[in-house]
Amino acid sequence: MKLQRYYVAGIALTTALALSACGSDNTDSSAAPGASAAKGNCAAGQLTAQGSSAQKNAMDEWIKTYQQQCGADAKIGYESTGSGAGIQAFIAGTADFAGSDSALKPEEQPQADAKCPGGQALNLPMVTGPIAVVYNVDGLDGLQLSPATLAKIFANKITKWNDPAIAAENSGAKLPATTIQAVHRSDESGTTDNFTKYLSKTAEAEWTFGNAKAWKAPGGTGANKSDGVASLVKSTPGTISYVEMSFAENSSLKMAKVKNGAGEYVELTGDSAGKTIAGAKIAGTGDDLKLEIDYATKEAGAYPIVLVTYEIACSKGSAKAAAIKGFLSYTASTGGQSALAQLGYAPLPESVRSKVEASVAKIS
Repeated sequence: MKLQRYYVAGIALTTALALSACGSDNTDSSAAPGASAAKGNCAAGQLTAQGSSAQKNAMDEWIKTYQQQCGADAKIGYESTGSGAGIQAFIAGTADFAGSDSALKPEEQPQADAKCPGGQALNLPMVTGPIAVVYNVDGLDGLQLSPATLAKIFANKITKWNDPAIAAENSGAKLPATTIQAVHRSDESGTTDNFTKYLSKTAEAEWTFGNAKAWKAPGGTGANKSDGVASLVKSTPGTISYVEMSFAENSSLKMAKVKNGAGEYVELTGDSAGKTIAGAKIAGTGDDLKLEIDYATKEAGAYPIVLVTYEIACSKGSAKAAAIKGFLSYTASTGGQSALAQLGYAPLPESVRSKVEASVAKIS
């Protein structure tokens, strides 16, 4: 089903104040955004979770607020191990829920379901994390890149910053004759899965490596987790990489404009990313809310490289169902979502958020 267009504004970072004012029951201006929503969903219990590093900043904020409001009886630990490790920990029974930048794959679903007696493992979209193309080239601002050129750079087919393909898309720009150092994730990552899915959908002729959590293309330099990628790009001239917008902003990295299906080079903002999420389809059934994103979107002003980070949790059967339900009820609430805008994320569109909230409410 198409997500309704009039919800686009709801996920724009530029409307964060409006969202916080009307979407949360928090009336204490000195409290963290969504604090009252956290208190209203308190459930005692100790939770251990791990996975996506893309959602780490969101999780840190949510956990801090939830624990402050709910007291010592609510304890949550989230370890940023990467999406692949998070799913494996859930399957192994060492994580009560997992964070993943990709929904469970068909071969993973039955293994995850086995941990949910009488129920199933749900894919619950919780964080919208636009993927920035970041670079470190002195004197080069406003870099513009098409999907084909991006694919050639990360496939090690374009190796110099003054390559004719880059020059053709950046008329008048001062491009150095230095070597491009393409940086990718060295660990299994849902960010890599989403970025390579984007390349495979929009630059099929140039990108022949498909999509996966593990990096498949030759060449380049690997860095561990999102903060490792951001740190390497910031400290190393000539680099280019892909990382979530929140990490790009936190590290003050330059972000390229990316050409969408309508032929526009679009700057990454909460609003431009939101226009792509608004065109997503819900591919899951029942309470499972796996999304399909149109990376080749032709929506005017839409930034095309986005990911949605999921929480993987049991619909039934977990011994810690009450605690999981309490915490995820907060993260899915309007108050919980409004807290994301200040962190470089975009809140879920209301049409998705309300469905996530309803699914979480059935956890038992």
